[in-house]
Amino acid sequence: MMMPMRRLGSSVSVGVVLAVALASVALLASEGPQAPAGVARPGAVPRTPDGKPDLQGIWSNATITPLERPPAVSNLVLSEAEAFRLEKATADRVERLNQDSDPNRPAPPQGGDGSTGAAGNVGGYNNFWLDPGERVAVVDGQFRSSLIIDPPDGRVPATTPEARARAQARLKSMAGRGQYDHPEFRPLAERCLLSFGPTTPLIPNYFYNNNLQIVQTPDHVMILMEMVHDARIVRIGGTHLPSHIRPWMGDSIGHWEGDTLVVDTTNFPLQQPFRGSAENLHVVERFRRVDAATINYRFTVDDPTTFTRPFTGEIPFRATDELIYEYACHEGNYALANVLSGARNEEKRLGTKK
Repeated sequence: MMMPMRRLGSSVSVGVVLAVALASVALLASEGPQAPAGVARPGAVPRTPDGKPDLQGIWSNATITPLERPPAVSNLVLSEAEAFRLEKATADRVERLNQDSDPNRPAPPQGGDGSTGAAGNVGGYNNFWLDPGERVAVVDGQFRSSLIIDPPDGRVPATTPEARARAQARLKSMAGRGQYDHPEFRPLAERCLLSFGPTTPLIPNYFYNNNLQIVQTPDHVMILMEMVHDARIVRIGGTHLPSHIRPWMGDSIGHWEGDTLVVDTTNFPLQQPFRGSAENLHVVERFRRVDAATINYRFTVDDPTTFTRPFTGEIPFRATDELIYEYACHEGNYALANVLSGARNEEKRLGTKK
């Protein structure tokens, strides 16, 4: 797998550190003044020749703020001191993980040691390659503890009985079918067909490559994700395609409500689920450029067949002068022959080939 390399030593794997840091946020005391990371810088909103806010440019949605609020945190809005403590904890962890490895350390046990990490902690990406974000998300000057703002608890709503039954049926249908049995059983992202992480809505992947580029005309808006090569086309003033036509990333149409671009997306394919929702998924996005350096992005996810209620989140997009780089795993699936033949050889060795 290949990937573009960004800032060395400036990123962190967020899973454990955020859970611990946010869970203790109610106990935090002020550590000193916080530079309000992500607060919109002053400046007039640029506009296109037709008078619409100009959304074009390269943006980053990277943040250490998680999608869902940890149960131990009650407030959506953090204090400046709390945000400072979270960002400092992230920076400290990055510094620790970027220390040189011990060249005399022993090899991991065969099969891994069972701990968290690639293949049971036998090795994988180290912190050098990761770039999930460094700052707490700031929306309208507020430091946020979660991207989800509704429901009020900042959590994705429970799934419906119908959704749970679908999941069980899907698992049953896959019984006895291994992910190395057929090329189309391999993940879409690994095959370079779709991004690692959601493309609609535009949620951070908390890994790397959280940049996106927007190109805008009076009739269309194009959103290019740096992770893999996803390019979603929004037709301004269009109507949705017939329900049997289901493009990758769904079918997006847009309109302007004052200075806010509203994008309505339906017709998602079955192969591209989002938290168990696919063919009935409905996403509404709102892009509001608040100044020369910031877009406030709001999304609402709805699928009555999957979630017990809709949910809404907000993410700040920050302007960046970095570039969008090409991403490739095994482009054109040329490595799938090796992936699948390795499994066949293992079956022969173990005498399990059918």
